[in-house]
Amino acid sequence: MFLENAIQKGWIEVICGSMFSGKTEELIRRLRRAEFAHQKVEIFKPCIDTRYSEEDVVSHNSTTIRSTPVDSPQNILLMTSDVDVVGIDEAQFFDNSIVDVCRQLADNGMRVIVAGLDMDYLGRPFGPMPQLMAMAEYVDKVHAICVRCGNLAHHSHRLTKNDKLVMLGETDTYEPICRHCFAELRRKESNNQDTEQ
Repeated sequence: MFLENAIQKGWIEVICGSMFSGKTEELIRRLRRAEFAHQKVEIFKPCIDTRYSEEDVVSHNSTTIRSTPVDSPQNILLMTSDVDVVGIDEAQFFDNSIVDVCRQLADNGMRVIVAGLDMDYLGRPFGPMPQLMAMAEYVDKVHAICVRCGNLAHHSHRLTKNDKLVMLGETDTYEPICRHCFAELRRKESNNQDTEQ
């Protein structure tokens, strides 16, 4: 009796970590389970993410789920009026308005699952991810394995010389490394800059 009269309540889940840690794969897994349970699911990603597909969300392991590319988080609000679950991939590439959009969706009774990089290539908090993590009911930090020493990795080390904050890439451009290896590389880079001056 109580459950029949209960109002569906929304919440926010954040899946974060470095590149190659399985964020998108976990996002897809949760969304597929919701679809299997006959829930209405919509998935969104930033328009700039065209690495594997113009439209689909694709993990590094080639797991795919259909999605809608959007250039603004506000567009997500326009396309989710009758949805149970909203998935958002690569949230770090959106501006800070994604935070209010996720809050509105959850306040409207939707389950919101967000995946994104928690840190940029310099090891700094990335875009809106810190705010999303702070207001989420559930936060899962997933880890890759450090390609240099085998420890848990949570840094995305950029292999190319480019100081643009947003630079799409794969294993030829980034590698997952642990805290210790990241600190060692940063020290070496700093020493090399000092000797060049």
